[in-house]
Amino acid sequence: MRELFESTIERLLADGSDIETVLASDGGGWSAALWEAIEDSGFTVAAAPESLGGADAGWADLYVIARAAGRFAVPLPLAEALLANWLLGRCGLEPQTGSLSFAASAQLTLAAGRVSGVLRDVPWGRHVQSVLAIADTPGGGPSLVVLERAQAQAIEQSLNVAGEPRDALFFTDATVLDSAPLPNGLSSDVLQVGGALIRSAQIAGALTRLLDMTSEYASQRNQFGKPIGAFQAIQQQLAVFAEQTAAANSAAEAAFVQSDQALNWFAVAVAKVSSADAATQCANIAHAVHGAIGFTQEYALQLYSRRLWAWRGEFGSATRWSQQIGAQVCAVGGEGFWPLLTQDCAIGASA
Repeated sequence: MRELFESTIERLLADGSDIETVLASDGGGWSAALWEAIEDSGFTVAAAPESLGGADAGWADLYVIARAAGRFAVPLPLAEALLANWLLGRCGLEPQTGSLSFAASAQLTLAAGRVSGVLRDVPWGRHVQSVLAIADTPGGGPSLVVLERAQAQAIEQSLNVAGEPRDALFFTDATVLDSAPLPNGLSSDVLQVGGALIRSAQIAGALTRLLDMTSEYASQRNQFGKPIGAFQAIQQQLAVFAEQTAAANSAAEAAFVQSDQALNWFAVAVAKVSSADAATQCANIAHAVHGAIGFTQEYALQLYSRRLWAWRGEFGSATRWSQQIGAQVCAVGGEGFWPLLTQDCAIGASA
């Protein structure tokens, strides 16, 4: 299944998410044609159970889709829809068709089928048809709710540094489209952990693309009669770039594989730290090698570096996840360190 997903998504995005499409979406635009193509492909519901109309794909298979979303700088909530429909399936709810996103930062109260509160930093919140979030239920545990964006009483529009919408949606006594209590094994921060998971893959994909661009530029740009890639200083920078990209890809893929049955918070934390650190170092190297051209609006480099700078801090910075890793290591002590590295750390256990 993974090979089929990879070849199909690569072809679809190579045609639909070209540089012109991404540039046209910069600043909060929405590519309806590209979203229609993605939805028609069935990728948005791939993680849903077959009994509910999905492909019952695990995270090990979905990795190539999330990575491709980063490699092609897809200006749409493709990765967010993967996570949202996966969670709906885990809660026994039907996947959502149409444009879909989620809010990891939510202050919602659910009572008698109605919700009030605010969702913050919703990816493409102004454009999507429905949004997932976790709501508090008075006298009960947390519940997953599906809200229709059109029911938002107000929308506070905002953009991240990449020019992608990250909006706040305010609801007052809104009717939910669907809801269900979180099942055992899923904690209230499932969307935060899942968001970090998909961002690590997107960063890995963007780094891969950026490495190709930078290596190609270094082989073509001549200085003092030869390509700048022939100079030892540039070669050393490209070697660091390749090393960091490989580390980010390995950590992200490992997190997806280890989360195939349940999100492995420890593997996700490691992937987010690794990818965020790589994003910082590699974006700096890419701009240093490219020089002034890398900062121009027309050149594609800035589309990727700005996404790396934005994604590295979303759903928890490297500092936050490092602190959680350190807290867990200290909590288990020396004897528990190896089991911590090798056991399944589902999100219900700690985060």
